[in-house]
Amino acid sequence: MENISNVRVGLLGDICLDVYWEADMRRSELSRETPHYPLPIVRERMSPGAGGNVAVNLAALKPKSIVAVSVAGDDWRAAELLRLMDLLNIDVRYVHRSRDLITNAYCKPLRAGISEVVYEDPRLDFCNYHTMNKHDEDTIIDALDNAAGDIDILCVADQFCYGVITERVRQRVIELAKKGLPVVADSRSRIAFYKNMILKPNELEGVTATGGKYHGGLSLTEYAQTAKALAIQNDAETVMTLGANGAVYANKEKAIHIPAREINDPIDICGAGDAFLSGFAASTAAGADRTQAVYIAGLCSEISIRQIGTTGSASHEQILQLYDCV
Repeated sequence: MENISNVRVGLLGDICLDVYWEADMRRSELSRETPHYPLPIVRERMSPGAGGNVAVNLAALKPKSIVAVSVAGDDWRAAELLRLMDLLNIDVRYVHRSRDLITNAYCKPLRAGISEVVYEDPRLDFCNYHTMNKHDEDTIIDALDNAAGDIDILCVADQFCYGVITERVRQRVIELAKKGLPVVADSRSRIAFYKNMILKPNELEGVTATGGKYHGGLSLTEYAQTAKALAIQNDAETVMTLGANGAVYANKEKAIHIPAREINDPIDICGAGDAFLSGFAASTAAGADRTQAVYIAGLCSEISIRQIGTTGSASHEQILQLYDCV
C-alpha cells in the first residue's frame, strides 16, 4: 500500500457523467398546463461514471499520477465531467473533445416523499450510437502512445457499445502489452478480444468469452476451469470476479481461488467492479503478487459496496483499517 504512492497509472476507457436529481414530491403541485405532477428537484449531484469512476477509485488510492485517455463531446456534460476529474488531480490532457460525438451521461431522477422510501425513475441516458470517425480514432491512438511512456500500468475500461476502444485502438493496446506495458483489461462484452495481458471479467463475461452459456450457480471448480480456459485461449492471465465468492486468478498452468469476506446487507454493488479494477492494478504496479493484488482489490470492492446510493471508492486508510479487522 505504501508503494502505491510511487505508481503512475494510465486509464484508457469510456468515461461518462453520472447525474443524480433528487426530487421532493411533497413540494409537487399539479401543472396548470399539463395533467402531470412535476418533479421538484431540490438537490443535484454529479460524479464521473463508467471509466471515470475507475479513475475516481484510483485517485482514492493516491498514486503518484493518473492520466486518462478517452473521448468526450463538445457539450456541457464534458465540461462538468472534466472539471470533476481535474479536481481529483486526474490528468485529462489526453481526453479528446470530439465534435462528432456527445458526452455519455446517465441521469437518475430520485423521488422522495413522506416515507423514507426513495424511488428511482427510469434513467435518462445520453449515448452515442455510432463509432468514432477515423480522425478521432487516430487522435486517441496518438494519445495512448504518448501516455504509455509515462505510466507503470494501464487500466482498460471498455464499457460502451460505441465507445473509445475501437478494434484499431484495442489492437494498439495489445501491441503495447506485447512490448512489455502491464495492462489490466475490463470489458463488458469484448473481453474475448483482449490478448497478452491481464483480463478482469466477472463470471458472466468469463463464461461467455469462452463460448459457454451462463446460467448462474456454477461450482468453484467450474469457474476455475473457465478462468484457466480463458487464460489459455487469449494467451493471457485472468482474474475472474465471482461476487460474494471472491475471485479466481488463473494463468495457463493453474487457477487459485481467493475468497471474499462474508458481508451483511445492506450493500450497493454499483461500482464494485471499478473498485476491484483500480485496487488490483494499483497494487500490482506497486509490487504485489497476483493473489495479494486480488485480495487488496477485494477489500476495495467491499468498502465500495458498503456505500449506499452512490458508486463508492476505497481510500488507503479504509483499506488498512479493514485489513486490521480481518
